[in-house]
Amino acid sequence: MSGMISVEEALARVLASAGTPLGEERVALEEAYGRVLARDLAALRTQPPFANSAMDGYGLRAADTLAAPATLKAIGEAAAGRAFAGAVGPGEAVRIFTGAPLPTGADAVVVQEDVRREGDRVTLAAPVPVGDNLRPEGLDFCDGEALILAGRRLSPRDVALAAAANHAELPVRRHARVAILATGDELVAPGGTLGPSQIVASNNFTVAGIVDACGGIPIDLGIARDSMEALDAAIREALDAKVDVLVTLGGASVGDHDLVQKALVAAGMELSFWKIAMRPGKPLMHGRLGELIVLGLPGNPTSSTVCAILFLRPLLRALHGEFEPGADPTRPARLAVDMMANDRPRQDYVRCALARDADGVLLATPAALQDSSLVKVMARADGLVVRPPQAAPARAGDACRVLVLVEFGV
Repeated sequence: MSGMISVEEALARVLASAGTPLGEERVALEEAYGRVLARDLAALRTQPPFANSAMDGYGLRAADTLAAPATLKAIGEAAAGRAFAGAVGPGEAVRIFTGAPLPTGADAVVVQEDVRREGDRVTLAAPVPVGDNLRPEGLDFCDGEALILAGRRLSPRDVALAAAANHAELPVRRHARVAILATGDELVAPGGTLGPSQIVASNNFTVAGIVDACGGIPIDLGIARDSMEALDAAIREALDAKVDVLVTLGGASVGDHDLVQKALVAAGMELSFWKIAMRPGKPLMHGRLGELIVLGLPGNPTSSTVCAILFLRPLLRALHGEFEPGADPTRPARLAVDMMANDRPRQDYVRCALARDADGVLLATPAALQDSSLVKVMARADGLVVRPPQAAPARAGDACRVLVLVEFGV
């Protein structure tokens, strides 16, 4: 196990390789969903731009209602988008509807259910406080106020806020371009004809989905055979495509048939590491080939998925300038069953089913089979129980940490 580094150290190196976030571009509001804001966004207007009524009723002077019951004279009407042109004087009121500007002279609104109207006479049974049923100018936000901070992935609510603040376009980070290269003589694309020693390639679909969920653009380079010539050609294709990240799948170790690392080093890659103290996922490779960041994920389906969650996702978050890209992605939970000790120097990621107890606490039940080649087990898992190196045996009910897979676009 010599030469292995911890998950934490590996993540630190991967994030450091991201450098500064990618450049920015301006996009229309309808294209901004899920993009990461590149600069703080300030309001271009005040909302609401005038005091307005929060209810249907009558705008009036509160002082005229102090000796209620009181009768006022209705002198006009105000509706949303159509203000009353005059002013409210002593003993007067204006019929007003929700969202309408408060007439000059008025300082309160009485709701229509609390008055009786006969002709132009409006009678109130009780006093109305100053400011009642009003939305003051700037209640929501004011011109120049910082509304959304750089580094936020924009939700539909954020886009709506930007629109309300009178922005038609937003400055966002450009999409990270991620080339995905599956490797191995044993792989055949879905729908292809399989030889007696071949399997269907599937890891590339998981990785592409995670890239897409992170706001990146996945670029499928297909399957490269186990030869230096095929790998050299694929590496040149990635460089020519001007991608930001190259993700290779399989072949990152140093066995006789593991040529990916050798081909990348021959092309000029500076190797950062290739062994991590984790299970599954030990043979993870990381390096730089000029401006290109390289992540070599293991070939086993579970290993590649776990490594994509733990390392590719934070890398893309860093490239997009998101807040705290390396923040702990786990959630607190409790074990539903006993677990044996993790007596190895590698951090374990155990596939599990998740449920909630009567108090809403997550309960984790590890799957019976944990072999990293099992696609079905990974597909049916809800999460991963994280077991630190040399962890002692745990009992049902003990606290644990879990990765909730649906939160990562998996």
